[in-house]
Amino acid sequence: MTEPTDADGDTTGPPAPAAGPVPHRRRGPAAVLGDLRAVDGALYAAVAATPTPALDRALRRLSHAADHSRISLAIAAALAAGGPRPRRAALVGVGAVAVASVSANLLGKRLVRRARPDREAARVTVDRRVPMPASASFPSGHTASAVAFAIAVGVVLPGAAVPLGALASAVGYSRVHTGVHYPGDVAAGAVLGIASAAAALTASSAVGRGPGGGPAGRRH
Repeated sequence: MTEPTDADGDTTGPPAPAAGPVPHRRRGPAAVLGDLRAVDGALYAAVAATPTPALDRALRRLSHAADHSRISLAIAAALAAGGPRPRRAALVGVGAVAVASVSANLLGKRLVRRARPDREAARVTVDRRVPMPASASFPSGHTASAVAFAIAVGVVLPGAAVPLGALASAVGYSRVHTGVHYPGDVAAGAVLGIASAAAALTASSAVGRGPGGGPAGRRH
């Protein structure tokens, strides 16, 4: 039995469903994380590909000088030679560095275990390079400590906030410029530094108030 045809001989039947928009699929956290990593890698590659011969040596030296928070500790030592307020700033700053260092190196890096960037593949020029650390890449401990110190000291000594903040920013960027960190590692380190400074300042305020809620050492 054949199907009925129209005047032109075409087979008739039920109309085909009209084409509609393809439903948008929700992307899971893994896909979003993949996109963020792609952007992170693209930013790293862009920095590596940008020729900056006038900056390479200075940023390499800055990155190396920031190892083990040497710059922050040197500034803290200079502040400690001042009056009571600079000494308090130095103490809080060193405390913030300690919190940031422990959080980044003993917690963050061990939990995330992100591999270091491939400087060879990105063609990071030799003039920029510092020794590649053996630890995990995420987060940037240099950035965390520098930001923690800058904020903690800047709260106690507002006049130091801008120069120390600029120094911390330069340290963070130097870690990307020298090829040992992705920009995302530095951003996470900065967030961790802010939290570490807040913790150190809170602890300092609690100690300063003393057990009775008033200034420590105050007699009633």
